[in-house]
Amino acid sequence: QVQLVESGGGLVQAGGSLRLSCAASGRTFSSKTMAWFRQAPGKERDFVAAISWSGGITYYADAVKGRFTISRDVAKNTVYLQMNSLKPEDTAVYYCAATVAVGYIPRTSGYDYWGQGTQVTVSS
Repeated sequence: QVQLVESGGGLVQAGGSLRLSCAASGRTFSSKTMAWFRQAPGKERDFVAAISWSGGITYYADAVKGRFTISRDVAKNTVYLQMNSLKPEDTAVYYCAATVAVGYIPRTSGYDYWGQGTQVTVSS
């Protein structure tokens, strides 16, 4: 089992920045890819970004390219999501996820473990 705990959400004005953290514990060596998803009220959970634990290869949704950066600290078993130039449409609950699979996996069904989520609200 892998446990994931997100933090760093909050309320920010449009154009501002936030950094989310996802601390992993448990059988972390089994997680090959970590990702962030987000879910707005009444909408499906959407892929935001992913990163491979070993090589640090990153993937991004088109909606966040150039504004968000995913990174990881292997020693701390932590994944980060730096969010800049935030827009009201970025408002959502952001979830961290982990999978034993490798590669570009933008679907929720591809992930084995999930955090509880952290709320990000961007005011206009």
